[in-house]
Amino acid sequence: MDPSAARPDSARDAPPNGITRLELTQPGNSILADEVPVTPGITKDEYEAELSEQNSGTLHPDYFSRHQADHAIAASPALNPSAIQGQPFEKQLETGVREGVEYMRRVGDAALHPAESLSDIRAICPDLSLTGNIISATFNIPHTVKYRKGADWELSPRRGQSALFDAFSYLSSDQSPWNHTVVAWTGEIEEPEELSPPNTPPATTVHLAALNALSRPIPLSGEDRPLTPPTADGLWIPKEDMLRLENQLLHNNKIKTVPVWLADDTDLSEEGIRLKDQARWRRYAEHELYTLFHYKQHEPTDGRAERVQWADYFRMNQKFANKILEIYKPGDIVVVHDYNLMLLPSMLRQRAPHMYISFFLHSPFPSSEFLRCLPRRKEVLEGVLGANLVGFQSFSFSRHFTSCCTRVLNFPSDNSGIDAYGSRVEVGVFPIGIDAAKVARLAYTDSVTEKYKALKAMYAGKKIIVGRDRLDSVRGVAQKLMAFDRFLEMYPEWRDKVVLIQVTSPTNIEEEKEDSENKISSRVNELVMKINGAYGSISFSPVLHYPQYVSQDEYFALLRAADIGLITSVRDGMNTTALEYVICQRQSAGPLILSEFSGTAGTLRDAIHINPWDLTGVATQINNALIMPQAKRQAMEQSLVAHVTTKNVQYWIAGFLRRLVTVLGSRKNLTATPLLDRSAMLRQYRAAAGGKRLFMFDYDGTLTPIVREPSAAVPSERVITSLKALAADPTNAVWIISGRDQEFLTQHLGHISQLGFSAEHGSFMRDPGATEWVNLAEKFDMGWQKEVLEVFQKYTDRVPGSFIEQKRCALTWHYRLADPEQGVHMSLECHKELETTVGRKWDVEVMTGKANLEVRPTFINKGEIAKRLVTTYNNNGEGEKVEFVLCMGDDFTDEDMFRALNSLSTPPSTTPAPSDNGKDSTTAAGNGNELTPEQCYTVTVGASTKVTLARWHLLEPEDVIECVALLAGVGGCGTGSSGGGVLSMGEVNLAAVAAVEGGIPSQL
Repeated sequence: MDPSAARPDSARDAPPNGITRLELTQPGNSILADEVPVTPGITKDEYEAELSEQNSGTLHPDYFSRHQADHAIAASPALNPSAIQGQPFEKQLETGVREGVEYMRRVGDAALHPAESLSDIRAICPDLSLTGNIISATFNIPHTVKYRKGADWELSPRRGQSALFDAFSYLSSDQSPWNHTVVAWTGEIEEPEELSPPNTPPATTVHLAALNALSRPIPLSGEDRPLTPPTADGLWIPKEDMLRLENQLLHNNKIKTVPVWLADDTDLSEEGIRLKDQARWRRYAEHELYTLFHYKQHEPTDGRAERVQWADYFRMNQKFANKILEIYKPGDIVVVHDYNLMLLPSMLRQRAPHMYISFFLHSPFPSSEFLRCLPRRKEVLEGVLGANLVGFQSFSFSRHFTSCCTRVLNFPSDNSGIDAYGSRVEVGVFPIGIDAAKVARLAYTDSVTEKYKALKAMYAGKKIIVGRDRLDSVRGVAQKLMAFDRFLEMYPEWRDKVVLIQVTSPTNIEEEKEDSENKISSRVNELVMKINGAYGSISFSPVLHYPQYVSQDEYFALLRAADIGLITSVRDGMNTTALEYVICQRQSAGPLILSEFSGTAGTLRDAIHINPWDLTGVATQINNALIMPQAKRQAMEQSLVAHVTTKNVQYWIAGFLRRLVTVLGSRKNLTATPLLDRSAMLRQYRAAAGGKRLFMFDYDGTLTPIVREPSAAVPSERVITSLKALAADPTNAVWIISGRDQEFLTQHLGHISQLGFSAEHGSFMRDPGATEWVNLAEKFDMGWQKEVLEVFQKYTDRVPGSFIEQKRCALTWHYRLADPEQGVHMSLECHKELETTVGRKWDVEVMTGKANLEVRPTFINKGEIAKRLVTTYNNNGEGEKVEFVLCMGDDFTDEDMFRALNSLSTPPSTTPAPSDNGKDSTTAAGNGNELTPEQCYTVTVGASTKVTLARWHLLEPEDVIECVALLAGVGGCGTGSSGGGVLSMGEVNLAAVAAVEGGIPSQL
């Protein structure tokens, strides 16, 4: 049957103004779709309760209104329903025109309201020294680019993320006080088409798709396959064409953009760049993060593909960091957007510790139960925590994030933030909006109005329900069709009187395109045919499905012509279609039916909220919307318009930046200790191959976890394997500097002859290759031990579970096995008693450790040992100098080492901390200092709240062993294998190696 026969007579005639571009879908022609993430966490009852409070005049502030006084853009008075009720039709039209003028004035004011000046923003905290520059890092540039060899590149607006790009346009406009630059990837660049005269036949048809699937050549046998043309070895772009695109983007009159070129180092030269497998840079984010954040879980795999994808993801984030640091100046603000760049905040923090960084996640963030399914969950969270402020679309997402930081990383957190790396990371909720004035202007042009009239004429006498979604698994298109089927079944009086126009655009999420299990397209086609077969006729089809992109005019005409807007997403972000629908319905006041699983539901509280999994409930609400009285529809529309026009995209970005400035002002004296940059450490380690490399490791809490019984802290096989491999290199000097006694260290690690040892916090030393211990405290009077032992014994008798450890040069009282509260309380009493008695009489120091108190001679500490080792190896008479130092420890006794090394690596005229451009002012170990800051890596291990003298941070002993394994080149993933090299290396270490070498190692 001709498809046109299933359409109304009026539809068979070619309607004017391009409406014929929307054609009925044929089975199998649906295209999968893309997605703009997120999900709320508030139920319909809560919305209704809040609305009833508003109506009763007892509304309490909530997280959607807390910043209104800070960055309100325009007042938005509600329209007066009494102006229409009870009036004759002609009067209603006159009132409608007047209200339309007022509406356009209000949305215009919302966009043109005088912006806050930069001086006002600086006044919030003058000490920040803001430059007024904002660098926005997002994955894709706002344009799709088409390469034309030797000519200007063709730039077209990129589909999707319209709200984000509108925010960029606002920040780049004269209405904003900021100087704005976008840093983003170019996106996939297609090979240029050869220009030839019209009607010129192609030189070959090998690369062209068949017009008919049945016209493909059929092999003669199952084993013989048609030959396929060899694929080109990537797209080569000369340097002059790269510079041409960079110049076009930098001088774009709407958004100034600095592109990031993504390729292996071997494919990038002074002559140009060769782009190979460009989609790989988005593969990890879309295959692992996008799916998990939308509560979809993969089947487990052997992990080989994920290892390579993670390495590409890591390198992609690092290339973004490199590009940002090229244009960054101290005082600039950096705003990082979305899940593609979740490692970027930490990478920037590692190289510019004082940078002002914020991160905004446009997608949902899952609960900890789901995030734990992600193998690289820890690294993803650590990456985001490099920011000063983290923003989310809804409160549930922010709550999930803080919960994950506590459950996965053991970081203390509350609803407002997380204590991380000796500082505080604030968390906030900032629901995004749209450019209401722009939408209102575009939706009411003459061309849109003509198409709107054509649509209304085409479906005269029928109610129109419009759905516009990207065809992927989270948009709920199948649920929408099933609910519409249920509606027609429950309410037969609406058959032949209601039409559902569903437009689905294709996805650019690679994971959705390759999802063979969902087969969303086929499922949607089946449902469309089922509904049309059951309730349609030769002259009418109740569902019209258009799996295609539609023009902007057609899109706004559909939204204006709709009697109901239906959004049934099952896991969604801030759905801007809902916001645009509100703007387009100012005349018709068509109800909006919105899934409670959409991020927009948290802000559009007056919309009709539905659960897309409750098909009967959705069908009921469709009927309720169709029979809703005009006055109620207008009241709903007035409230929604008031929200959309005031909480617009300008309001969103202005509020987010103001909150960041406020956070920075309140935390200006706190500097976070960044996560250890493994790639930088590996690069420096390899560069020092011609000199001496010195390693100093604490034992408890660094090489092994803290355990309740000290004697149970036995090194694992992997620790031993990694230390052996590291110490086997004659260039490396590896020392264990511990509070443990000689007997323990000899028993567990003494068989590794290349290791050096310092026991009891520096009281005893044993050089690599030696068997005898040297007592550095043998001339010191140890008479103090008797008095300390008496005090410790008294408290041991009072605290069940406590015990005394007697070393040759120190005494330690442990209360790790005692009642925690009693142990802490009694340790404070014991500490005070020792300070006022033994501490005044003898030259000893009372130190508080992890569930212990220790007394030792004052002159004995790990810092003196660190100085001794650096000086010894620098003056060994062989001409070798120490060119690399790695020192790791977890408690306050290790701060002595960090302090000593900082003094050795910093000239008197400079400070230990790196400057904001990631470079230190000293580049040579001259002027009396033994090391340069670049050569010295001091790393604290453990609690995120720790304030430390170390320059880097790791969270747990497992990370320490990973770093040792990285430098030693041994297997990862806890295998303990010393063979295999990168083949058995863990994902994190593989990414570091790939970053240093500029590509995935060839062994893979």
